[in-house]
Amino acid sequence: MQWADKIRRVRLVLIVAAVLLSVASLVVSHYLVRDLKREERVKMETWAEAMRSLGEADAEADLSLVLKVLNSNNTIPVKVVNAQGRVEMQRNVEDVSKDMPHKSLRIDLSEDEWLDVYYDDSLLLRRLALWPYVQLGIVAIFVIVAIYALLSSKKSEQNKVWVGLSKETAHQLGTPISSLMAWVEVLREAYPEDPLIPEMDKDVLRLQLIAERFSKIGSLPELKETDVAEVLKRVADYIRSRVSNKVNISIDLPEGEVVLPLCAPLFEWVIENLCKNAIDAMESKGAIRLVLKREAYLYSIEVSDTGKGIPVGKWKTVFMPGYTTKSRGWGLGLSLAKRIVEEYHQGLIFVKSSEPSVGTTFRIELKM
Repeated sequence: MQWADKIRRVRLVLIVAAVLLSVASLVVSHYLVRDLKREERVKMETWAEAMRSLGEADAEADLSLVLKVLNSNNTIPVKVVNAQGRVEMQRNVEDVSKDMPHKSLRIDLSEDEWLDVYYDDSLLLRRLALWPYVQLGIVAIFVIVAIYALLSSKKSEQNKVWVGLSKETAHQLGTPISSLMAWVEVLREAYPEDPLIPEMDKDVLRLQLIAERFSKIGSLPELKETDVAEVLKRVADYIRSRVSNKVNISIDLPEGEVVLPLCAPLFEWVIENLCKNAIDAMESKGAIRLVLKREAYLYSIEVSDTGKGIPVGKWKTVFMPGYTTKSRGWGLGLSLAKRIVEEYHQGLIFVKSSEPSVGTTFRIELKM
């Protein structure tokens, strides 16, 4: 919670700083653009007066200053049009066929003669007007990258915590499991006919499997060619032995073997988590169906139940660490399932469909 609060505060500071910087940039740019427009207006008025002087000058007049003013305009696009609509002069206009610039001044030469001076903003002024929006884009990118970096750092730290916790759990389980295995052997020698000894042995082996699963979290597991159908059968048999006969578990399998590179202990954990969640959603009464299919470019496994369903808005949330609807548990089952399927097996897991009071179908996709 402390880390989440820190992330929220930093994110808020970044957003506020970005907004303040953007507002300041827009205000400063607005005043600069306004002042430059006024300056260019004054320049064009002076340029128009020079045009008037040129039009009214006689043959003996000294036009050196007038020509100097006219030739000094090297930035502002301008067109001079006479009363008949003919272009008398143009400067800094790249496209001659382009429409007249939208700003204008009129030079009256006589009652029947005049010149219209059409001009537009200079290239510098147009660039300056666009610059605040470029700044906004840069600031937005900076804020997005910064927030993404913070969230990635948070996720990395969470992953380290979960991995460390998993490995420590596996380590702590190792010693008592070894002791239990030794005691089972002692009991087997002392009471070879006791029917409880094989059941105890199964439970110890189950603990050993759980410890192995925890030890593999956080490190890249070795994938071996495995028959997926056998994995589903083992999980179904295990779940059946631990639920009442009010839960019906069925399996639909294709003909022949479906062999894929898997880490069997971890992949069984995924299917077990889906089945256990289904049992909780059905309140230990209903049907679970496991379906393995060969499709065009992949194999799919669907786990369906007849439980209470998941709201559409929660279809992605259920895979987030800590999400749970149960009064006990840490909400890590589906999060670990997603990690095992997508990071370790390069597959995909998602909620295919769900309807309140009808049931839910989770789908796993694995490449061929």
